[in-house]
Amino acid sequence: MQGAVNLRRIRLASGLVLFAYVASHFLNHAMGLVSHAALAEGREVFLAIWRNPLGTVLLYGAILAHFVLALWAMFQRRSFRGLSRGDWAQILLGFVVPPLIFIHVVGTRLANAWFGTEDNYDYVLLVIWVFAPFEGALQVLALLAAWLHGCIGLRGWLRLKPWYPAAQPYLFGAALLIPVLALLGFVQAGREVAYLYREPGWFQQAQAAIHFPSAAQAAGLYAARRYFLLGYALLLLAVLAARQLRNYLRRRNAVLVTYGDGQRVELQRGATILEASRQGRIPHASVCGGRGRCSTCRVRILTGLEDLPPPDANESRVLQRVGAPPNVRLACQTRPTHPVEVIPLLTQGSSRDSHARAGYLQGREQEIAILFADLRAFTKLAHQRLPYDTVFLLNRYFRAMGMAVDAAGGHLDKFIGDGVMALFGIGGGREDACRRALGAARQMSINLQELNRSLAPELKEPLRIGIGIHAGPAIVGEMGYARATTLTAIGDTVNTASRLETLTKEFGVELVFSAIVGEHAGLDIEGLGRHEVTLRGQDEPTAIVTLANASTLPESYGNSGSAAA
Repeated sequence: MQGAVNLRRIRLASGLVLFAYVASHFLNHAMGLVSHAALAEGREVFLAIWRNPLGTVLLYGAILAHFVLALWAMFQRRSFRGLSRGDWAQILLGFVVPPLIFIHVVGTRLANAWFGTEDNYDYVLLVIWVFAPFEGALQVLALLAAWLHGCIGLRGWLRLKPWYPAAQPYLFGAALLIPVLALLGFVQAGREVAYLYREPGWFQQAQAAIHFPSAAQAAGLYAARRYFLLGYALLLLAVLAARQLRNYLRRRNAVLVTYGDGQRVELQRGATILEASRQGRIPHASVCGGRGRCSTCRVRILTGLEDLPPPDANESRVLQRVGAPPNVRLACQTRPTHPVEVIPLLTQGSSRDSHARAGYLQGREQEIAILFADLRAFTKLAHQRLPYDTVFLLNRYFRAMGMAVDAAGGHLDKFIGDGVMALFGIGGGREDACRRALGAARQMSINLQELNRSLAPELKEPLRIGIGIHAGPAIVGEMGYARATTLTAIGDTVNTASRLETLTKEFGVELVFSAIVGEHAGLDIEGLGRHEVTLRGQDEPTAIVTLANASTLPESYGNSGSAAA
């Protein structure tokens, strides 16, 4: 397996070299927008990079390595089912590029090497803009195909990087702008050369400097091109034929892969579980395309774990990154040799699923403090105002409450109507969570007072709030669907906190918190309103503390956040 990793690295490195060559070629073309002379000067820099001995070895070595590895990858692939449109585009473009590029290489590099032709921009533009425009169309097609192939490959490599989402708009802009500028420069330079061609004496002077191939030499170049295209086609057919023969031989020793819902796939020995899913058209996430660079294809092994080959270093590193248990494997790296039963853990995935994330994001039980806050009599107040005024007022209120939660180091879970839910102590300690929750309640009360003073001319009566806080075990994790996925908590502790907030109406106070919150926070609750209540759905009474005004909590539970504006 380490050999496969090394081959992928070589393929990536060679692809980066070729992409740099195409990019520099495009930038050289773009200089045609400045002038014909600037185009020629840019070519000198381009040749200095790529036609020195080191650049030549690097370029042609990358071409050979990338092409051979592409043929090997096509031979190795068990099935083309399940490929995305991007994968298909990259494969087809990759095999279209070599013949198109070779057509251009024959007329430039080979003509220069065999017959001493000076393949400068005057020569190239005269051939493809004046004498043989069809050749120019082929060259443009070749460069665009190479550029698109490289961009798709780069995106497949970079999209798993943590910084990629922020950089994506800029990379897309560059990927679009560079070829557009190149084509515009190419057209402008071609028009200029076509104009110069009609000037008396210019072509004769250019012809003397270029040394065009003779008719016999040109015929030799065309023959070389035909032989290359024929050989290229035969090579592709040979690889496809060898692949079909290999598949036939391997089908004789198929391995049965059974899925949790009873579906079965007869897998060629040596193929991966991910390929089995694609062969059987079974939904199976794979953000990185089966390259072992993410964890979205992971499966739980139900039976046959002891017969599987052990994970290699690359697979082990990915599994450790997501904290996978021993019976979870990467489907794209696991090649069963005996019958195996599996369950894909993700039928659909995103690049976020492949990054290292804190354990609590994947769901676990932990001790946290939960705060609920709700505006009193806001429904009646909203009926008396225009919709715009209601939204404006709510946004001011949410901002004030949200900043109080942020300043206390809490996580603002959600706004529910005119209510707020916040979590404290995620990934931290229980005592600190309770202190922060009480600090948020104190600052909420202060912020609400400032908001009331700010909106006094607009309000018939000041806004009032009820806050409930409880602490205990809760299941915390990312829950939801698509863009609505958020970090939240569920469990009896959440329900208790919500019911404590409701009790603020019954006791006519601003804050109700469970006695356990005060104890964990180190708050002296002697002298405060302490009660025993039996909450709905509970058999045992709960000790609670009531506070008429949360802003009267000790300053040690406060913070510097203020958000009345």
